[in-house]
Amino acid sequence: MSRLVYVLNGPNLNLLGKRQPEIYGRETLADIEKACRLLAGELKLDLEFHQSNREYEIIDWIHEARGRAVGLIINPAAFTHTSVAILDALNAYDGPVIEVHLSNVHKREAFRHHSYVSLRADGVIAGFGGQGYELALRRIARLIEPKAA
Repeated sequence: MSRLVYVLNGPNLNLLGKRQPEIYGRETLADIEKACRLLAGELKLDLEFHQSNREYEIIDWIHEARGRAVGLIINPAAFTHTSVAILDALNAYDGPVIEVHLSNVHKREAFRHHSYVSLRADGVIAGFGGQGYELALRRIARLIEPKAA
């Protein structure tokens, strides 16, 4: 059986390390991907790692994950608060979904407190910076094991 996990990243995450480092940290998306790939190897997982500033590409990757991936990790960034379309795509995906945010969105502006994605997510990790992705990978690995808790 496949052990492929999709890691999807939304708008402006290509600017990590440069854009508002006081909020998002100095780690780049490439740094996060490298750490994820190292951990995925240890967990015997394969990764598809993507970033887009375009909502439709994220939706297309979610559709692509159907029937291919055992789990999906998504940091929808600003689409978190706006995209019913991403929620609808996630609702058509059968595997576990973990939502990740670098910052603690609950300590930020009120509009960031609402997430459409959370309505589908099996778990939400916020405020752990890039380490949140690693926590999400560990959780996906646990969820796909037989008799997962």
